[in-house]
This record gives sequence, C-alpha cells and structure tokens, in this order.
Amino acid sequence: MTYVDGFVAAVPTANREKFCKHAEDAATVFKEYGALKVVECWGDDVPEGQVTSFSMAVQRKLDEAVIFSWIIWPSKEVRNEAMPKLMEDPRLKPDLNPMPFDGKRLIFGGFEIIVER
Repeated sequence: MTYVDGFVAAVPTANREKFCKHAEDAATVFKEYGALKVVECWGDDVPEGQVTSFSMAVQRKLDEAVIFSWIIWPSKEVRNEAMPKLMEDPRLKPDLNPMPFDGKRLIFGGFEIIVER
C-alpha cells in the first residue's frame, strides 16, 4: 500500500532559490531510492490561526514562508529500506546540500493513506 512522508517547515524568503535547489537535488536522490513522487510547495495562502496554524507549528518569523512537502512511496517497506541509505548518501549531507532553513523547526511524519481517489 502506498505510503507518504509529510513535511512542514519555515524557510527564510531570501532563501527561496536555495531551497528550490536543495529540494531539486534531494528529490533526485529520493527517487533513486524508490520514491514515486516528491512534491515541494511554497506557502501562498497560509492564514494565521488563533489557536493553531502552519505558521505557529513551525514558529514562522516575519521574513519566512511556510513550505509543505510530501514524498510518495510505493509502500512503507520501500520507505523503511530507503531511509538508512538516504541518511548515509553523501549527496544529502549538510556540507554538500545544506538545508536553507532551521531544521529544528521542521515537522515531519510518515502516513498510511486511508482514502485515495
């Protein structure tokens, strides 16, 4: 069954081009290890909440945008087999492909698809 990894983070707006390059490079590697699709989205209409919101969740600063991303895998097993390899792949190491955002405010998780049309 298809499996999804989801991500939300705050990226400085000045780093948009760096983020796009980082995301393109990482997507290539994820696809090599079995990902079916990698989607990266730059916040365009992300309202501020009073109790919860994407901005609150990632502690977005005024000069940052929220990104929303996901990776679709053929199965959780393929994803689990790929993860240790991805973590060791030199192309994803910070010295070669630095994250243009604060990784401590990155929210991520794996999700089982329950409805797909």
